[in-house]
Amino acid sequence: MKEQSLNEARSSLTIETKALADILEYMDWEAFGKAVDALASCDRIMTCASGSSGIAAKKFAHSLCCIERGAQFMPPCEAVHGGLGALKKDDVMIMVSRGGKTAELLPIISVCNKKGATLIAVTENMEGTLAKCADIILPLKIERESDKYNYMATASYVATIGIFDALLAALMEETDYKREMFGLIHPGGAVGEMLNK
Repeated sequence: MKEQSLNEARSSLTIETKALADILEYMDWEAFGKAVDALASCDRIMTCASGSSGIAAKKFAHSLCCIERGAQFMPPCEAVHGGLGALKKDDVMIMVSRGGKTAELLPIISVCNKKGATLIAVTENMEGTLAKCADIILPLKIERESDKYNYMATASYVATIGIFDALLAALMEETDYKREMFGLIHPGGAVGEMLNK
């Protein structure tokens, strides 16, 4: 490996570590609390995003299921072809778009508003369509991505996962989620073996 390749790898880790640590400084904790309250009290949760943000949203939906919050990831292409029928009034939709104006999400935003679902936005653009139409905004602020061209969803992806994991940790406490509950729904793998001894 070239010395510069190693330097780029170390730089990536430094940038991504800072992107996570910065969340503690810029997060709107009042909005965060409202998001936790909404997620703790609703019947259904849907997550939706495109690209790398979609991968983060899909992982969050799975994590929510692991703490027995009824959640599903809805790909934008499925959402606009009938999938939004699963979303009801007073459900929660969590949408991620760093730029806040992802074209595939715009019609979904409109449907959420018309149906009366609570829309939680994770975005960097407070002037974008997503932020303007959201009920709750969780800010995402990235100095730069961690690749040398500042193009790839790297630091922004890690920060999005960090915000979702923070929500998960708060929800576990808010809903008094117990280890035994996780053991019941996670019988597989090393984790299931450990929990169900």
